[in-house]
Amino acid sequence: MRRGRGIKGDCGLPMKLSLLSQTRLSVVAIPAQNEASEIAGCLAALAMQRDEEGAPIARGSLEILVFANSCTDDTAAIARQAARSIPHPVVVVEEDLPEGQRNAGWARKRAMDLAAIRLAEAAPLHGLIMTTDADSRVSPTWFAATLRAFDEGVDCVAGYIDAIPSEYVALGDQFVARGRLEDTYLRYIAEINARCDPRPHDPWPTHRVSSGASLAVTAAAYAAIGGLPPRPVGEDVALTAALDRAGLKVRHAMDVCVATSCRFEGRASGGAANTMRHRHGHPDAPCDDDLEPALQATRRALCKGMLRDRWSRGPAARRWPAALGPSHEIIRAFDGLATCSFEDAWDAVCGMSQALKRGAPLRPSDLPRQIAIARMIVRHLRPPVRPARSAPGDMSHREGSCEPAVPA
Repeated sequence: MRRGRGIKGDCGLPMKLSLLSQTRLSVVAIPAQNEASEIAGCLAALAMQRDEEGAPIARGSLEILVFANSCTDDTAAIARQAARSIPHPVVVVEEDLPEGQRNAGWARKRAMDLAAIRLAEAAPLHGLIMTTDADSRVSPTWFAATLRAFDEGVDCVAGYIDAIPSEYVALGDQFVARGRLEDTYLRYIAEINARCDPRPHDPWPTHRVSSGASLAVTAAAYAAIGGLPPRPVGEDVALTAALDRAGLKVRHAMDVCVATSCRFEGRASGGAANTMRHRHGHPDAPCDDDLEPALQATRRALCKGMLRDRWSRGPAARRWPAALGPSHEIIRAFDGLATCSFEDAWDAVCGMSQALKRGAPLRPSDLPRQIAIARMIVRHLRPPVRPARSAPGDMSHREGSCEPAVPA
């Protein structure tokens, strides 16, 4: 096993971390396995980071750690070459993970754990661990927008993921049309959840994606949950779920954006690349589990919001709301879950209640009808808007719809 080979920064010299400010240090952890064709583009996007007024962020404002996992190509060498042109320190670590850990989830865990170790040395109280993928390109304001979200007092920021446009459009009109339908429906489901189960730290507009292509977490929160949960795949979703269960605050920020590859041959069995390949070959293949029927999604969100409100008031108020009216067995179970987290209590209740079970995943052919239903639900959930006074003859105040049309 190659441990720590090439742990060097610019000019081949051992590197010390520099502070972004007196209080905060950020390390971007990038797991990479045989990404020789992608890693330079990933690093170039990080090199081009600017603030929200257009100025490049200060040299050395962030650190970059490339974890070259069991590579048999030139990923590490290309990363070191690219580092010479990047205005931020870059560390390349090469390792061969054990046989059972040679997968995307364990590689990200190792990369983030290494970032946590570096932060423990330089910024034990105020460090940020950020992560993206080697085949992704962060937006120019990714870093600045992430820091702004942390300024609101959250513990983790999950970014919004898009596809690299040229790759996405090249997959054909059927695939693009499917994506437009899914994105439209996901937008409505996200708003339904945000309005029925409001989280002050994650207000609308928000999204529901937790992807390793754009995650950032405080070093303190990362340590509090024992690091990234070890998973071959789905480690990113497991991270935000663990933080939620621990009572830590996750913000799903719409302005923290990343474009990621549409390739069909990924590094993780059962990962996003396999899913995309299957859906490209089967245009009406089922969508993700999150895309359940709108009425069922709304029922679940309303119940969860009602229960969360009760839970937040303390043990004395943790009684099953009579308005939900399920079986006495569920009532007794919920009332007895005083010592666990709310998310654990919610999962237990959903496991016992047929009415709260997640609906079957939809197919693209189901989405136009479900979008129409979801649009109607959202209109009822939104607070009323008072029309502004207007000058005589001004027609701009008249009622109209700003809702997106169902895409073709």
